Amino acid sequence: MTVYFVDGRFTERDGLNISIDDRGYYFGDGVYEVIKVYDGELYTAEEHINRLFQSAAKIKMSIPYAEVQLMEIARELVATNNILIGHVYIQVTRGSAPRLHQFPNPAVSPVVTAYAINNPRPIAGMEKGVAVKSVEDVRWLRCDIKSLNILGNVLAKQEAQEAGCIEALLHRDGIVTEGSASNMFGVKDGTVYTHPVTNLILNGITRQVILGLCSEQGIPLIEKSFTLEEAFEMDEFFLTSTTSEVTPVISIDGRSLGTGVPGSVTKKIQKAFNLQIPSFIAGE
Repeated sequence: MTVYFVDGRFTERDGLNISIDDRGYYFGDGVYEVIKVYDGELYTAEEHINRLFQSAAKIKMSIPYAEVQLMEIARELVATNNILIGHVYIQVTRGSAPRLHQFPNPAVSPVVTAYAINNPRPIAGMEKGVAVKSVEDVRWLRCDIKSLNILGNVLAKQEAQEAGCIEALLHRDGIVTEGSASNMFGVKDGTVYTHPVTNLILNGITRQVILGLCSEQGIPLIEKSFTLEEAFEMDEFFLTSTTSEVTPVISIDGRSLGTGVPGSVTKKIQKAFNLQIPSFIAGE
């Protein structure tokens, strides 16, 4: 049986009890994080949990646990559920209160829920590359907050899926921002380009890892926005996320990129990324 963490206690599914008045249900009034698990160990967990607190602060919400406590909850879920390769999902809502748009007054206790599941690495996509579809970015202007309000992302992902693509490449006024659930990178003449950190993108944890790896590997990287038309002209393209890791993009809107196969710069970054995780996983 799967064990969950709900509002201060560990419980199996039949013990789950979430109020219909939870503001996460009514308004998406909350934040979340997804932490990767390799070989039963949390990967970049401190960075994810730190960002969870940053997102909460940006929506003026407190989290009723210290960062170290959330880390222990995540580890307990991994151990109890025997997770080898997968992820931990953590969500915090403002709490349960009558449906009014303004914050509850007096304040109510935020609700923390979490679970851990097995989730294999997307080996096929990482090796062969994937197709993406360009979709207009119509989301709100605070994409830097990892909030529960991701209906725009959901609709973009669905549009991409219906077109037979793995991900949506979002663009705002012709400028590439990010994916519906990933960060986007282009490679031109050996230099990696990606949208700078602003309110228009989420500063992905894997994105941050890649920036560091490029520096270590001597790969030029420029945080500079580029247009959708420039994306079509890139020599290589790849996307990153906690669950997608480093996945080559070989076509956009059915148009082949570069040679139509994962490029050498992308492969070099993938290899460097693999060295960050347990050796037996990297050797798959």
